[in-house]
Amino acid sequence: MSERRQTLLRAQDFVWLLLFGGLAIASAERSAYELELLASLAIFQLAEPRIDFFNSRRGNLAAISIKLLLGFLLIGYTGGITSSYYLILLLPVVSAATSLGLGGAMLFTLLACASYLIFTLPFFLDPQRYELTREGMSILSLRVIFLPVVGFLTHQLAEANRVEARRYQAAARQLAEANQSLREAEAAMRRSERLAALGQMSAGLAHELRNPLGTVKASAEMLGRNLPEQDSVGRELAGFITSEVDRANSLVTRFLDFARPLKLRPETNDLTEALDSAVAQLERSTPRFAVSVYKNYSPDIRPFPFDVELIERVVYNLLLNAAQASPPESAITLKTRPVDHHAEIAVIDRGAGIEPQHRENIFNPFFTTKRDGVGLGLAIVAKIVDEHGGKITVESEPGAGSVFRILLPVEPAPPAA
Repeated sequence: MSERRQTLLRAQDFVWLLLFGGLAIASAERSAYELELLASLAIFQLAEPRIDFFNSRRGNLAAISIKLLLGFLLIGYTGGITSSYYLILLLPVVSAATSLGLGGAMLFTLLACASYLIFTLPFFLDPQRYELTREGMSILSLRVIFLPVVGFLTHQLAEANRVEARRYQAAARQLAEANQSLREAEAAMRRSERLAALGQMSAGLAHELRNPLGTVKASAEMLGRNLPEQDSVGRELAGFITSEVDRANSLVTRFLDFARPLKLRPETNDLTEALDSAVAQLERSTPRFAVSVYKNYSPDIRPFPFDVELIERVVYNLLLNAAQASPPESAITLKTRPVDHHAEIAVIDRGAGIEPQHRENIFNPFFTTKRDGVGLGLAIVAKIVDEHGGKITVESEPGAGSVFRILLPVEPAPPAA
């Protein structure tokens, strides 16, 4: 309710009412036509900010033209060149100076001056009653000069305010970007801390599990060899033990891969060749998914230093996830482009997408939505990208697919001061 009242009655409305009310009271003749023109100007001045059409550029030009026309009629009806309402022409001049550029402000200022000087023509000025003396010409010149001076100064002030407003807007955008970068850096730091703690735990746990797993597997294999041929159930159970131990050992190996510190071997390589190798690996290992990979490589990315084996692993894991999330006979897009001294790799699928509540956690270790997943694939991917000084992000919409973007620096980081 208070906002609506503020819209209906503003502080400047009382100023306009005071101005036009004072003009009406001070009017010498107070004829009906004169009061009607004053009332029309007052109503239009109050209604203009509340009509959406006048907030557009075309509507603004129309509003200034209407004020100029009403001011011209009021001056013409109240004595023309001798009218005490000549200052009413400041309304269109100030409006043009505050809302238009320099060209528009000059145009309406000249029109306002012309609309006043036109009353000096013989058609409007009765030579039998009035004579333009030297003193009268001086007063007339001062009145006419007053309009462009006010218009120019108002335009300068409005332009300075616009420049300051643009500067504040730019500063606000930079501050918002800095805050966003700070939040992302804090999230990356928290993720790194979690990765470090979980890495240490995983390394200790994996080493403790590997030895007993080896003993269990060796015992199962020995048991299977010593069982009689007719004991098919025992041999089958021994085989189950061996296969399950192999699966557990594979999981332990993945734990160790996650926990082991990465040793990058960056060399100047062609990113296109690394991506092609990852695509070929996907096609060899996952023919059952029946998806095709569409390559959209930018020729503007020159060879730059990176660990080719690790980046192949990153892209392969992302392609594998995309293939698993995509329906049969669909396409995955692998795209590259240069972005601000970085090479961007995008893996785009049209699969099931990621739920909003899961996007913040998909790069955390041991987080997975797959029934048989471990939750280390994307965590290792993020770790490799971080070690390269890069960044990985995801954009996803449930039912519409996902876009994983990797930014890798194409130039080595400057040495610390």
